[in-house]
Amino acid sequence: MKEYLSLSEASELIGKSKETLRRWDREGKLSAVREPMSNYRVYNREQVETLFADFFSHDVEDIVSNYVEPQNEYTVLELFAGAGGLAVGMEKSGLKCVALNEIDKWACQTLRKNRPNWKVLEGDIKDFDFTEYHNKVDVVTGGFPCQAFSYAGKKLGLADARGTLFYEFARVVKEVNPPICIGENVRGLLSHDNGKTLQGMISILDEIGYNVVPVQVLKAINYKVPQKRERLILVGVRKDIDLRYEYPKPHNKVYNLKDALKKGELYDTNVPKSTGAKYPQSKKAVLDLVPQKGYWRDLPLDIQKDFMGGSFHLGGGKTGIARRIGWDEPCLTLTCSPAQKQTERCHPEETRPFTVREYARIQTFPDDWIFEGSMAQQYKQIGNAVPVNLGTEVGYSIVKFLNQYYNLSKPR
Repeated sequence: MKEYLSLSEASELIGKSKETLRRWDREGKLSAVREPMSNYRVYNREQVETLFADFFSHDVEDIVSNYVEPQNEYTVLELFAGAGGLAVGMEKSGLKCVALNEIDKWACQTLRKNRPNWKVLEGDIKDFDFTEYHNKVDVVTGGFPCQAFSYAGKKLGLADARGTLFYEFARVVKEVNPPICIGENVRGLLSHDNGKTLQGMISILDEIGYNVVPVQVLKAINYKVPQKRERLILVGVRKDIDLRYEYPKPHNKVYNLKDALKKGELYDTNVPKSTGAKYPQSKKAVLDLVPQKGYWRDLPLDIQKDFMGGSFHLGGGKTGIARRIGWDEPCLTLTCSPAQKQTERCHPEETRPFTVREYARIQTFPDDWIFEGSMAQQYKQIGNAVPVNLGTEVGYSIVKFLNQYYNLSKPR
C-alpha cells in the first residue's frame, strides 16, 4: 500500500477539506513532509489514518439526541421525492406525508409499492397546482436540482427564475404558505456561479415571504449514516413567525461500512442477499490487487499505467479510481452507477460493486423498502436519495420548530 499521500489524496481518503488538512498541519496535528523527487508536500498515510480514527472514534459514546415527540399531527408535502429517502426519514420523525411529487416513473412505482396510502403525484411539477393545500400543510420539502438563473437587474425575482425547478419549488411554497420550507441540494450550490445562484434563491424566498436561515452543509456521517455524503440544507421560515430554526445537532459517533452491512447498532441482521452489478473480468483482475482502503496507486506500476491510460500522467489524486472501501471506514458517497471508473466503490473483501441491498443499507433505507424497475434503475434511485437517517434527524428539527410555533400561536 502506498506510504505517502498528496494533499488531494489525503483529503479524499478521510473526507476532510484540503483547508482542514492545512490547518492541522499548521497546528502540528499532522506533519507534511517534502517528497524528494517532486518536492511536493505529502502526508504519511498511517499518520493520516490514525488521526482520522482518533478524530472520529468509532467507540465514542453517543450522548447526542435530536429526538422530539410531535405535540400535534404535522404534515409534509414533498417535491422531487425520488425513491423516498427524505420522505421515509420525515415519516420516522413523526411527520405525516400528505402528497409527493416525482417525475421519474420508476421512483413513483417504488413510492406506491411501499406506501400504497401515500398520494403520489406522478409527472412534471409544472403541471400541478397545489393551491388545495393552502394553509393546510406544515412543511414543504424538496431536493430541486441546481440550475443557473438568468439575471434581470441587480435583484433576482421569482419571475427571473422561471423555467428552473427552483422556480417551481418557490411557486409551490407560495401556493401552500407553510410555516417552514426545506430545500436540499448538493454542496456545490454554495459556489455555483460564484454563489450567485444561492443568493438568487434566497432573494426569491424573501420575495415570497420567507426569511432564510443561514445555510448549512450537513455531513451525513454526523447523523447516523455510514457514508461520507454531504447535503446543503436551505431553510425558509415564514416572515410572520418570530422563531429561530435550529439545525439538528451532530452526533459524536460515526458509523462505518461494517455497521451498514453487518448485524449491529444500525441493523439487527446482516444485509440481505440481493442482485448486484458485476465487473468485467479484466477490471476484476486489476481490482483483485487493491487492498482494503486502497486505490489505483496501490497497484504495481506497470498495471497503474495500463489501467489509467493517459490519466496516469495528469497528476492529481483521482482517489475514486479502483477504490476498495474498508470495513472500518464510512463509505464514500454513493453514485447512481456502482461501477463507474472515476467513482469506484468496491466491496471490502469480494471484488465486486456493492449490491442493491448493500447500496440501500449504506443510504440507511429499511430492508423492507423495495425498489422498482431494472437493476440500473434501482441503483439510480438509491444513489440519488437523501439518506433516510439524515432525513429523520432533519425531521426532528422541523418537529421541534413546529412544536414551538404551535405553542406560541395557541390562544392564551
